[in-house]
Formats: sequence, structure tokens, C-alpha cells
Amino acid sequence: MAVPRKPAKIVSVAPVATEVETVSIAETSTKAADPVSAGPVVDLQGYFRKATEQGLEQTRTAYARIKAGAEDASGTLESSFATASKGIAELNSKTMEAVKLNTDSALELWKALTGVKSISEAVQLQTEHARKQYETLSGQVKDLSSLAQKIATDSTAPIKTSLSKTFAV
Repeated sequence: MAVPRKPAKIVSVAPVATEVETVSIAETSTKAADPVSAGPVVDLQGYFRKATEQGLEQTRTAYARIKAGAEDASGTLESSFATASKGIAELNSKTMEAVKLNTDSALELWKALTGVKSISEAVQLQTEHARKQYETLSGQVKDLSSLAQKIATDSTAPIKTSLSKTFAV
């Protein structure tokens, strides 16, 4: 069974006018220069210019603050590093002195042990040396730890000062 077809409608389309206004460059520049014909455009340009200048000024101000802060932080870190370097050099020097002293003490013990005549004399020398070394090492540890603590305190002082200035604002 065949489906009946509807007759096709014919629609007419009217031609569309496509007229384009041509303007020369000279006319464009006179229109832009004429404030009456370019009224809202001139206002928008002024608004955008002003907003751009304000944004640029704010950016310059923010950059100056960031630059000053970075310079302060750099100076603080340099000062802290210099203090830490001097302190570590002093700590190394003290450590080397302690090592030399302990080595000399051990060599003196060996010299004394080579001249002993009995085991009891060797035990007595060893016991006396151990007691002296314990006292010496206790003093050395105390001195080195207090020096290390002083170095840590002195090297962080510039950072603490800088942070207290920054957050005291």
C-alpha cells in the first residue's frame, strides 16, 4: 500500500540588500577626532586609560614593596650564614683541639704502659687514665655543646629580629 504524498509548496525568497558603507581612512580619523560624533568612544578610551594607569601604579608599588622585602630577607640570610660559618669554624677548631688532647693522652698512657713491671701497676695506670679521660671528655662535651648552642642562637638571631619586625606591623 502506497502512502499518499502531499503536494510540495513553492516558497519565494526575496533578495536581501547587502549594502556596505565604505569609509576612507581620512574620514575615520576625522570622526575619531570629532568629540561630538565619537562621544561614548572617547569616554571609554579615557576610562580604560585611567584604569590602566592606576593598575600600572599599583603594580609598581607592589613591586617596590616585594623588592624591599626580598632585599631585607637576603641581607638577613647573609648575616645569619656569616655568623653560622664563623661559629662552625670555631666549633671545628675546638673539636680538633679536643681530639689532639685526647690523642696525646692516649699516647702518654701507652708510653707509661711500656715501662710497667707488673700487671697491678698496669691496671693502676689504666684506671687512673680512664678516670682522667672521663673528666676531660665530660668537660669537652659540655664546652662543645654550649658552643653549638651559642652558634645556633647567634645565627638565628638576625632571622628572629627580621621576623619580629615583619609581623609587628
